[in-house]
Amino acid sequence: MQHTEALDVDVAICGAGPVGLALAAFLVRRGVDGKRIALIDGKSLGQAISDPRSIALSWGSVELLQEVGAWPLAATPIHEIHVSRRGQLGRSLMDRREHDVPALGYVTRYGAVVDALARQCDAAGVAVLRPARVQSLDEQPDGAHLLLDDGRMLRAQVAVQAEGGIFGEQDNRVRSRDYEQSAIIARVTTSLPIAHRAFERFTDEGPLALLPEDAADGHQYALVWCVRPERAGAVLELGDGAFLEQLGEAFGSRLGAFTAVSPRVSFPLGLNAEPRATVRTVAIGNAAQTLHPVAGQGLNLGLRDAAVLARQLARSVDSAAIGRFLEERDQDRRLTIALTDTMARAFTGSGPLQSLLGLGLAALDMARPARMLLADLMMFGRR
Repeated sequence: MQHTEALDVDVAICGAGPVGLALAAFLVRRGVDGKRIALIDGKSLGQAISDPRSIALSWGSVELLQEVGAWPLAATPIHEIHVSRRGQLGRSLMDRREHDVPALGYVTRYGAVVDALARQCDAAGVAVLRPARVQSLDEQPDGAHLLLDDGRMLRAQVAVQAEGGIFGEQDNRVRSRDYEQSAIIARVTTSLPIAHRAFERFTDEGPLALLPEDAADGHQYALVWCVRPERAGAVLELGDGAFLEQLGEAFGSRLGAFTAVSPRVSFPLGLNAEPRATVRTVAIGNAAQTLHPVAGQGLNLGLRDAAVLARQLARSVDSAAIGRFLEERDQDRRLTIALTDTMARAFTGSGPLQSLLGLGLAALDMARPARMLLADLMMFGRR
């Protein structure tokens, strides 16, 4: 059935993942009528809520979710983050008590965040068009005209692109930088878990992260293991026992032995850091920048995008708001991208430099102001 009458809104948000939903919720919080906002997504709400992927929320992101009533939700707090270099002396330990916060961050499920935000948007009367995809977008003097694949049409003063590569999904855009790494994603259990402690372990091939998760049968970890692309396929094809043995060799024995692993997937890593905007369109979150997963900053950066864009659009829904948004977000984006890019590259490889970097972690642990600054950047970004 073809729809000819256009739905007229102030803001059309393409993508109803955590970042797109958060933008809608922030707009309502800032006084925009929910009926003047439209969310478009290719998945049904049930599909999105059932998504089991693990995501890491910084304490700053939790504060943003609290602001729109989407917190608390089921999550495991991170009290400490242990950073080290495999095979080298030196490590750094960040502790929530130094920052007087309940947690440095939380590990939760993608679907849980979507559910919490979707409830807020539904209560505010936001128009949600699911499942539907934007077939074309045409900028005209009276607004951005969006044609959906089911024939429906929208006219919006501003269209926001909030889709694209949310942690674990393929991103088909050309990468501005290729890390020559693939990330292997799974859940694992260990014989000696340490409650509420996350690990960032740098290896010759790339970072290896373990994020604590409370499970019905005890503690488990969300694993992000970066390896060379040519080795990723072979690692995925290993039996569970051989996979756990190789993981143990890469990580070490700080958590005892790795005892179980879930089904696993992998995806290539690259940096896309070219925010796009026109007179009536703007990209946020992973649609604007897809980061290396080291330090888990991608979603947190996207939520900060959403909060700032909502504040600017609440002032005026026009190109001036887009310009103000880009200017305000520039420093945080640049610093976060530089931080994750440097960490991903500097600690990868072998040789004398890695020994120096290992000693640098020890120095960081002894230099409390520097350690506090790094943790603050990871929790709140550039403020």
